[in-house]
Amino acid sequence: MRTLSTFSFFLLLGLFIACNRDTDDTSATPYTIDLPMNFPQFEIPEDNPMTAEGVKLGKKLFYEKQLSGDNSQSCGSCHQPAFAFSDTGAVSTGIDGISGNRSSMPIVNALWGNNFFWDGRAKSLEDQALGPVVNPIEMHETWPNAVEKIQNDAQYPPLFIKAFGTETVDSILIAKAIAQFERTLISGNSKFDKYLRGEVNLTAAEFAGLDMFNIEGPIDGNPNGADCFHCHGFPLGTDNLFHNNGIDKEEDWTDLGLYEITQNPMDKAKFKTPTLRNIAFSAPYMHDGRFKTLEEVIDFYNTGGHTSSTLDPLMKNPETGLLLTEDAKANLLAFLHTLSDTTFITNPAFQE
Repeated sequence: MRTLSTFSFFLLLGLFIACNRDTDDTSATPYTIDLPMNFPQFEIPEDNPMTAEGVKLGKKLFYEKQLSGDNSQSCGSCHQPAFAFSDTGAVSTGIDGISGNRSSMPIVNALWGNNFFWDGRAKSLEDQALGPVVNPIEMHETWPNAVEKIQNDAQYPPLFIKAFGTETVDSILIAKAIAQFERTLISGNSKFDKYLRGEVNLTAAEFAGLDMFNIEGPIDGNPNGADCFHCHGFPLGTDNLFHNNGIDKEEDWTDLGLYEITQNPMDKAKFKTPTLRNIAFSAPYMHDGRFKTLEEVIDFYNTGGHTSSTLDPLMKNPETGLLLTEDAKANLLAFLHTLSDTTFITNPAFQE
């Protein structure tokens, strides 16, 4: 009886381990987020807790070209650290040499983001990570093929065991790992952050630009402020909402943005507000990359946009623009450059 009981015990133990191997891994190390000063609290999805092993796997997968149809392109191909995890093209080009119609959005402080992509079609970073692999213009692969390649690469099953307690690869776990890595891409050490922490001073031009940033636009036809803060307030530099900033005439709309997802006529030509953090690194600008420099962006807002049925109410003076002087524009540009965080774009933990 003793032998039978011992045998039964170990048999049951083995079955328990086998059944739970794919769901639990008690050896995974919790990953601690170092929250920058003045940044808000955040939420991590309950079904994808941050672990050191998950982040490590996610970083490797972020730069893994086997996720593309011809093994030539990774997430990191269009989201490069040197450019605040965007790229330098007006629009991005996929593995077949086909250009998309939108610019690559920077990945900066995505931990606090929601409704990802310019049109908000992905509700989470996990959802976002699933899209480019199967997009026919981008990585142009199928998930079954991508999973098979990762599963058959001897490097990966041990990493999946450490991160998720299973050596069986699937698209959901790949997306979860990539999302964990992307949540570590936190930028909070620019000159402006150091100023807020009392470590450095701003120049007179930079401080004047900060004032302009936080003051309403023209009043009674007279120049006033640059009125940036409504959509680009700090600490995140974005409201994570969608706006039509008057960039095109209504008859010229070819990309309807948020409307393509919601089918709400009032969402036509609305696009997600990009962060201004590291904006000097992420040229070109707007959803279609039409502006090559920050000077061009400032000139657009200064001269005014186009009135339309969905123009955002925050664009109070589309006919006249901001009416800023050349000195005022230079001051605003100087402030925008204080939002550059060189430690973010050079952080070894983020590099391939």
